[in-house]
Amino acid sequence: MKGKKNMLNREQAYTELTKYVKNKNLIKHMLAVEAVMRGLADHCGEDKELWGLAGLLHDIDYDETKDDPGLHSLKAAEILTELGLPEEVVQAVKVHNYVHGIPRQSLMDKALYAADPVSGLVVAGALVRPDKKLASVSHDYLVKKFGEKAFARGADRDQIRTCSEIGLELQDFLDIALVSMTGIAEDLDL
Repeated sequence: MKGKKNMLNREQAYTELTKYVKNKNLIKHMLAVEAVMRGLADHCGEDKELWGLAGLLHDIDYDETKDDPGLHSLKAAEILTELGLPEEVVQAVKVHNYVHGIPRQSLMDKALYAADPVSGLVVAGALVRPDKKLASVSHDYLVKKFGEKAFARGADRDQIRTCSEIGLELQDFLDIALVSMTGIAEDLDL
């Protein structure tokens, strides 16, 4: 794969991330999206490391751009280009912000777009459980909560439904997200 030899490894990427992002909850979100992206890559037969980096770094500019949605993801794309990430990762990060209206073309573009909000839905599912643990969230519970508009309002259901663009039914997508995030529950304090 072009550019992969000099690409940051996961540990280096995390170090770079912490230079830009100070909010611990945002870092947890990025870890969650990384896990979902790795799960999706595994399901789709794609490069788990590459897809994981896209998830891990997708909001690297958020502390800087949170008050200007028009800059969010464009600044991230600049940062990732400077860090030497492959163009396919840079592009997926750039297009995950719907504000720009950039079409999602690659499978990675489409996966990141759907993975971003689903992480919030899964976290919300854990936080309303008595023990606040992902292990207490069942697939059926998550599917039920998905249908409740008042639940996890910030998790854009239409954006999550774009999982169909990567050939996944909603229930299968939710399952991959839940299993992937449960695998890093300790890192998420869930």
